[in-house]
Amino acid sequence: EGRVEVYHDGKWGTICDDQWDDRDAEVVCRQLGLSGTPKALSWAHYGQGSGPILLDEVQCSGNELSLDQCKKSDWGQQNCDHIEDAGVSCDPFTVVHRLFLVSLLTLPSLLPPLAEGAVRLAGGRSPSEGRVEVYYNGDWGTVCDDGWTDRGAQVVCRQL
Repeated sequence: EGRVEVYHDGKWGTICDDQWDDRDAEVVCRQLGLSGTPKALSWAHYGQGSGPILLDEVQCSGNELSLDQCKKSDWGQQNCDHIEDAGVSCDPFTVVHRLFLVSLLTLPSLLPPLAEGAVRLAGGRSPSEGRVEVYYNGDWGTVCDDGWTDRGAQVVCRQL
């Protein structure tokens, strides 16, 4: 659960909650690979963002694979303040940070380039578990468990 933010034209920004409903939340949860009961939240329920408000008037049918396929305003065209930042909950799974549209998604045009040290989970039964992999020198690699502790796991969870 969290505030929904998207990456476009080199910057992160929020989505205005005008027309925001559970069908939009369903698409966000699907795009993030999360199951559960999608719930749209309005009025900056998860706090106000900063920076640009990139989308407004998002109107998904609920069947789309990504927000990019939904009817919406043009990028950057909005009449909102951050008090109207949209959020979602995808119970029972929780995303600790804001809901980034990053490596879990299928929108290459919206994704920033992968940074050295980016982490992901692979091979788990759900998006919130699995083998820890790190992006380094253009490839994903595994992490040796020598000296691995709960503290390391906490760091990875915060990075996700």
